[in-house]
Amino acid sequence: MKFRSALTALALVVAPGVAVIGTSTDAFAATKISHATATSMFRQVGITWSSSGGCSDRNNSTCTSFDQLNLTSAQGAQTLKGASGCALNITGGTETGHASGTYSHWNGYKLDYGKSTCVTNYIKNNFTYIGLRGDGAPQYQSGSGNIYADEGNHWDVLYYNCGGC
Repeated sequence: MKFRSALTALALVVAPGVAVIGTSTDAFAATKISHATATSMFRQVGITWSSSGGCSDRNNSTCTSFDQLNLTSAQGAQTLKGASGCALNITGGTETGHASGTYSHWNGYKLDYGKSTCVTNYIKNNFTYIGLRGDGAPQYQSGSGNIYADEGNHWDVLYYNCGGC
């Protein structure tokens, strides 16, 4: 319990403006951040984002929202940007319209990135191919355990952690 309290305090110092969701007994408790906090974190390292609807409403599937994104997912994006040196454009966040499940976009665990040669080469050259996902998407796993799925026109990334931040 003391470790969790210290970790929560550290997370609040590292990322002001975040909210901690859950209790010490929740298996999937995560530090959630607002859209504004996420966009500030992304701007700091040069990550861009876009939406087909030009909006950020979490309840509109044509928007790209970061409301209720896990702090570790935002940090994972920062880690990928720094490690790869590639331009990153996020095309999907926590908005409705993605597949459901515990480790889902809606629950703050996933981000989608637009495809580029730089990002694709970085993932394929640095992560381990682990086979096809149930829907046929090829998957690669980073050393930290995060999973990158090639969905054809974008990368669907599942962040279990910040990727070594």
